[in-house]
Amino acid sequence: MTLPYPLVLAALRPVASSDLPAQAAPELAGRLGLEPARFAADETPDQALARLRSSGSSWIAALPCDPGLPLVAGGSWAEALGAWCQPVLLLVPADQLASGLPAAGAALLRQWGVPLVGLLQWDGPWSPVARRADGLPWLGCAAELDDAELQLLVGRRLQALDPVPPSTGPDQGAFQSGPVASAAS
Repeated sequence: MTLPYPLVLAALRPVASSDLPAQAAPELAGRLGLEPARFAADETPDQALARLRSSGSSWIAALPCDPGLPLVAGGSWAEALGAWCQPVLLLVPADQLASGLPAAGAALLRQWGVPLVGLLQWDGPWSPVARRADGLPWLGCAAELDDAELQLLVGRRLQALDPVPPSTGPDQGAFQSGPVASAAS
């Protein structure tokens, strides 16, 4: 099974943390049956998303920075992802589970209207009881899900986001979710 929609990987990045999305992207591309894609360093978020979305293929790309980081030209990746209604998978390393970063990341993306596919714990032991207590849309732990389970979980979440044609641009969206979609129905 190949996912029929493009996907962006994001992670909150405390100072001195690794670039988890870039490290995880090749593995997740293979596991989800998506083409690996890259955001060019010299492109604005709108230029990068327009280029990738116009490719017509289903891809996965690692966000080049923390989605809430203010950009030199103004705005943030979170703002652009929301304007494009671009589905995002939020990666969370095990060492962030005891912090407020998973909830802060989900809240940031929701604030900007980003279709949040869910949170995926990247490493460490999975504790379903603790994650249910978080009240966040967890998919599970990547290390404990086989490829078919991961594809099924991500695919179901993408379908639940109410897809519309992926060739649309900012504010026309590839997906509709949250208050705007609810008000429209």
